[in-house]
Order: sequence, then structure tokens, then C-alpha cells
Amino acid sequence: MLLRFDPFRDIDRLANEILGAPRVPQPMPMDCYRHGDTFFLHFDLPGIDIDTLEVTEENNTLTVRADRRAAVPQDAVYLVAERPTGAFTRRLVVGDGLNVDAITADYHDGVLTLTLPVIEPAKPRRIDVGRSEAGDSGLTGAAQKTISGQTTEGDQPAEATTS
Repeated sequence: MLLRFDPFRDIDRLANEILGAPRVPQPMPMDCYRHGDTFFLHFDLPGIDIDTLEVTEENNTLTVRADRRAAVPQDAVYLVAERPTGAFTRRLVVGDGLNVDAITADYHDGVLTLTLPVIEPAKPRRIDVGRSEAGDSGLTGAAQKTISGQTTEGDQPAEATTS
């Protein structure tokens, strides 16, 4: 069994408890992964009142804000106070390849889940490569492939055709 001991963290915690310094909330833990064409972000926010939870996006910056209030009477005397209270904020810069207009958020069992879909142009696509005849420079009618979305002679849209 592995035990983690951080003497500086324990000294810091002890000094804050003795001196009565206010606790500084730690940033909210987060997992982020991509599955298919969607990114998923999971934030651990147990004990958060759903009415204080706020998710905003501005200039490709995603901001998550939440408040956790103490659930004890004001005149109570703490013997141990390890659960942080106060305001929590986390900011993430999202890339241009994500559809920020289609972000969804769900809060369940203390976990906030954000779903960020990838926009169509940012999705990987396969481009077929044609093969020209030996000695042919490819300028005079050799086998060529056209990528979807480009136009061929006569300005007609083509869908991966061979000419």
C-alpha cells in the first residue's frame, strides 16, 4: 500500500487552522476526453447548489462557476473543516474546431458534464489519391481524383469522382 505524505501541505493546513486564515478553495477537478466526434468534460462539484452553477462561453473561453455554501449554523464551532466552501471558477480556452453553439451541460450526482461536438470542417476525412500512367505528367487526362466540395471543369460540384 502506498501512502502519500506531503509535509508542506500539512504544515500549510495546520498554520491556516491555527491562525484562522480563510481557506482558499482548490480548483475543481476535471477530466476531459474525446470519443468519436465529441469532447466530454467532467467536473467534480459535490454539494453544489444547482442554482449557483453557471457555464458561459465568450471568445472561445469556456467558464464554469459554482458556489458551495457551508451547511452548518453560523455559531457552530468547527472541530475539523476540510471541505472547501466559497466560489469556484475554472476557465478553459476551446479550439476553433469545436462547435461552441452546440455545447450541452448536465449536472448529476455531483458531476457536471459538458459535451462539446466537433464542427464538420474539423473532422478528419479521407482523401483518395489517384494514380497516373507511367510517363504521364498528370496534365493531359491521367486518372485523377477530385475531393468532395471542390469543383471540376464547368463549375459542377463533384463527389470524389474519377475522370
